[in-house]
Amino acid sequence: MSQNINIQEIESSTLKKTMVRILPFILVLYIVAFLDRVNMGYAALEMNAELALSAEMFGLLSGFFYISYCLFEVPSNMILQKVGAKFWIARIMITWGIIVILTGFVQSAVHRYILRFLLGVAEAGFTPGIILYLTYWFRARERGKATAAFFVALPLAALVGAPLSTWIIDKIAWGGLSGWRWMFILEGLPAVMLGIIVLFYLTNRPAHAKWLTNEEKTWLEGELETERKLAAKHNKTSHRGMLKDSNVWKLSVFNIAGFVAVNGLNFWIPTIIKNLSASGTSNMEVGWLAMIPPLVAIPSILFVGWNADRTNKHKQHLAVCVSIAMVGLIGCAFVTTIPLMILMLSIASAGLYGISGSFYAYLTFFFSESTAPAGIALVSTLSSLGGFIGPMVLGVLNLQQGMLVITGFMLVSLLTLITLNQYHRKFPLNVGKEV
Repeated sequence: MSQNINIQEIESSTLKKTMVRILPFILVLYIVAFLDRVNMGYAALEMNAELALSAEMFGLLSGFFYISYCLFEVPSNMILQKVGAKFWIARIMITWGIIVILTGFVQSAVHRYILRFLLGVAEAGFTPGIILYLTYWFRARERGKATAAFFVALPLAALVGAPLSTWIIDKIAWGGLSGWRWMFILEGLPAVMLGIIVLFYLTNRPAHAKWLTNEEKTWLEGELETERKLAAKHNKTSHRGMLKDSNVWKLSVFNIAGFVAVNGLNFWIPTIIKNLSASGTSNMEVGWLAMIPPLVAIPSILFVGWNADRTNKHKQHLAVCVSIAMVGLIGCAFVTTIPLMILMLSIASAGLYGISGSFYAYLTFFFSESTAPAGIALVSTLSSLGGFIGPMVLGVLNLQQGMLVITGFMLVSLLTLITLNQYHRKFPLNVGKEV
């Protein structure tokens, strides 16, 4: 009895330490990453006119990032596994921060296309790398909470980025540079600084953690090793076998639609709000209105991640989130006033961001230790194609047509989800409890 109590104490202290040490820090990293990825939506309020970018050109430019991102995603995650997360994530952040800063000095649309492509090269592997990193530290039953804590950075980045980016654009014009240029420069600096901090702060594996006791290290490594053995029994252990697994491709198809919708909205929400607003509405006012949908999304991500872990019903949670997102997107296609548009965007955001709270935990259940680096990156890579399509759809089509097309993608996503086999049901939630 006393041994069981001791194990429970070790479990409790280990989980608390890992969550406090890792999750807030990676949350900050992703806030900076996503802000640097989507702040172009706010830059468009001034940049498009200065660089003579049409709506079609801006849509292409927004999605251009994902071409290079897709090409380098899998190699990046394979390198991370070999050299360690600490070094590779630091490299990713420092290089993307430098490229964002350089964006503030572009002189033509061609320069902008080149740097947007290079940003994708630099940042490739960051998201799947963090998801892989979380599997080194969290068991299956905590992974939904961990990924939810990571992906809450998406709405938080929009929440912070909306007023910050529009304030910089409106208020700062030092040295004769336009406000949108200073937005890129000032928002690129944190990535470089945080990249340096990563080298000293992150720990690659539990065995290397000086902030865990020997008993805590042994317990955590033992729990994770037990789960790895179970994963090897139920999932493919070779890369060739993984590529033949239909579920891997279904996971990709499912997530493509989410990328189409999230990226389409992220890049175009400021412009949508601006176009529906009264003449004379300032960029700062647009920024405040754009904060509302991501504010609604924060509790959605956290609740879905927590409740999916609690019930072990990730697939059902994903289906509900997709359905909610479709309701919001259809509403966006037909409303014509600011209050109703904000309401529909908020409903869509609650569904779309709720998906993030569960999907990436669900994704990890389909891979063994040997296939996880390439498998997670592969799904993320293919999903990123949606990041190219989304901004283009809303750039080429009118608002109503674009929203209905994106809704169609979400319907395909829902139908694909229904066909997925739930391998994770074979993973008992009480692994390691019996001592």
